[in-house]
Amino acid sequence: MKQENPKLVIGFIAYGRLTGKYLPYFLPSLESQTFTDFKVVILDNSENRENQNKKYLHDHHSNLDIEYHFVGENIGFAGAYNKIIKKAFALGAKYLLVVNPDVILDAKTIQRMVDTLDKDGKLGSVSPKILKWDFPDNAKTTSIDSFGIKLMPGLRFVDIGQGEIDQGQFDEVEILGPSGACGMFRMKALKKIKECENYYDESMFMYKEDCDLAYRLKLAGYKSRLVRRAIAYHDRTVQGKGEGIFGLISARMGKSNQSVKWSFLHQQIIYCKYWRLLDAKNKLILIWHQIRLLGYMILFERYLFLELPKLHRLCKKTKTYMQ
Repeated sequence: MKQENPKLVIGFIAYGRLTGKYLPYFLPSLESQTFTDFKVVILDNSENRENQNKKYLHDHHSNLDIEYHFVGENIGFAGAYNKIIKKAFALGAKYLLVVNPDVILDAKTIQRMVDTLDKDGKLGSVSPKILKWDFPDNAKTTSIDSFGIKLMPGLRFVDIGQGEIDQGQFDEVEILGPSGACGMFRMKALKKIKECENYYDESMFMYKEDCDLAYRLKLAGYKSRLVRRAIAYHDRTVQGKGEGIFGLISARMGKSNQSVKWSFLHQQIIYCKYWRLLDAKNKLILIWHQIRLLGYMILFERYLFLELPKLHRLCKKTKTYMQ
């Protein structure tokens, strides 16, 4: 059923077979929602117009109000989500749910996230509890994927609880913002942090763009909250084990070289953007972390040194934030 001026826009990015295999699970979880005042906007980053996503959407789910856009190339997460956000503004939506199609939602998840934003105008975003979805066995687990992004000393970011079993230990945790896998945003808050006509930083193709957005919402005075009764399940192929150095190493070793390059470049861009906002303690922690990273690169990731000229060019074009 078509929605005029929906309260919520649900936006997700499709990309060939990587996302097509999830649609038979993801879209029914949207159809089952108790909250129904939403429109789905899809940006298809696939290179081929005739692809698994388009075919499945054509053959199924007439009950959902879906607006599909084929881009013709992979413009990355930030670029695609910026187009979705602009569409959400054009539709007059109050909220935006950014969600990966490798996620499934419990039936009351969206309603509980909307209710939380409705009740507290100081919130710029909310996160569901994201647990691990064992996709090969189609099994929901109690293993934590992300309960939101945590800001660490030295301007670093981690997914709260990742790899642990959910026993309620993080129910009252303070979060910086939701993980890029699934999070709901207030459109007025996104409007306030727009930079260079965009919302997500498009110098970040993928990885860390969610951390950058969450940090700018914090700088703009908005808070975020974990909605503990809103549950989502995510099929994440690689995750760390805890917040320490061994968790970071396990996550990096499981990623492709290209993924590590993006993560490295985008974390460095974040440092360039916000260095002047940090106090002396956080600057010292950041420097110490960079020294440790340099040692790790020398031992295990020498290919990252080839990215330094690109990093220099990106940082020269990056907007820096002043005190």
